[in-house]
Amino acid sequence: MSQSDRTREHVVETYRKRARRYDLTSRFSPVPGYPERAQRVRAVRALGLRPGASVVDIACGTGRNFPLIETLIGHTGRIVGVDLTDAMLVQARKRVDAHGWSNVSLVQADAAEYRFPAEVDAILCTYALTQVPECAQVIAHGAAALSAGGRWVVLDVKAPAGLPTWLERLGTAGLRRFAAIDEWMIRRPWDAIRTAMRDELADASWVELCFGTAFLAAGSRGPR
Repeated sequence: MSQSDRTREHVVETYRKRARRYDLTSRFSPVPGYPERAQRVRAVRALGLRPGASVVDIACGTGRNFPLIETLIGHTGRIVGVDLTDAMLVQARKRVDAHGWSNVSLVQADAAEYRFPAEVDAILCTYALTQVPECAQVIAHGAAALSAGGRWVVLDVKAPAGLPTWLERLGTAGLRRFAAIDEWMIRRPWDAIRTAMRDELADASWVELCFGTAFLAAGSRGPR
């Protein structure tokens, strides 16, 4: 079994166990003092959404971003929520049904293999893309599907630069329940994401958050 397959198995197993409690436990950020929900709001705002926009939420989990997106796109917009884990999508469906949203569709798929709809207006991924070994590939596939001027935004956690290994491990200890942390530290996926955003998108930006323990990356699709 490849490292990518082992990582996927770990992710699916972890989130199946945590799906029912995810909305509660995710409020307690793995980074002490990190305003997790406030940063979700910031990421959604970075999409530059307007009423009627179409949005793909990659690794949508239980749909925690959906209410923030719905507020901006309205009933004429469209959300496609994509997640690898069936149990997370069950919770997302409950959220959709509870709000009576008729403009949300849910897809169970691996982010690396997902075929983005053409001419989508915005793509978002929060707290998940660094767990995908093919994260740069996901950025490229999404960028190719964006409409001209469409936005790609990634919000995720990372290890701070320049720290001794032992301090990196201490600072990321809270992530061990969500990711294969040792492989994650060696792979340093945030570097691949930053490079892919710069290569695939116009006006790419990168902002480090909470003393380098998280980041917000964004960019737009240039003219075709």
